[in-house]
Amino acid sequence: MGDLIVIEFVTLDGVVEDPDGSGGTAAGGWAFRHGPEAVAGDKFELGPLLDTGVMLFGRTTWELFGKIWPGRTDPFSAKMNAIPKLVASRTLSNTEAWQNSSLVEGDLVAAVRERKARQDVIVTGSVSLVHELGELVDEYRLMVFPTVVGRGQRLFTDRTPPTELRLTSVEQKGAAALMHYRKAG
Repeated sequence: MGDLIVIEFVTLDGVVEDPDGSGGTAAGGWAFRHGPEAVAGDKFELGPLLDTGVMLFGRTTWELFGKIWPGRTDPFSAKMNAIPKLVASRTLSNTEAWQNSSLVEGDLVAAVRERKARQDVIVTGSVSLVHELGELVDEYRLMVFPTVVGRGQRLFTDRTPPTELRLTSVEQKGAAALMHYRKAG
């Protein structure tokens, strides 16, 4: 049985929107203003999960990553390119732009439950998927940056179901803190 693991860059006030500035928002790029220590390589400590799991993306994040990763050949990029990728989209008709990608067919929650029965599912970015899959999340790996932006999409909303989490580790990564939380119980 696998876990649903959410990995996100997040501001101190809970905003996950536009960490790299590609979305063109007024506050965008907040994660990359703090240097490479928190944003380069396997910053979320996925390690062997990249060999055994599957990544789940929304269309926007998948399209962004599909422009960045395919041309890279360093060891971490090779793992990102090799891992199976699921894309939840109502508008894409194919996923040829990034190898080992396929569209999620049918009901997203049912598809994730089925995958979790076999392997770990890693959601990166794609906050709308995180909101939709909230009750299925087993672990959050959050890279928290010392920035307050005041507005933008937040990781947790007033629709997020109440959930007890326990902090399992915290590690400083440059100016940010990588925090691992697991569902309690």
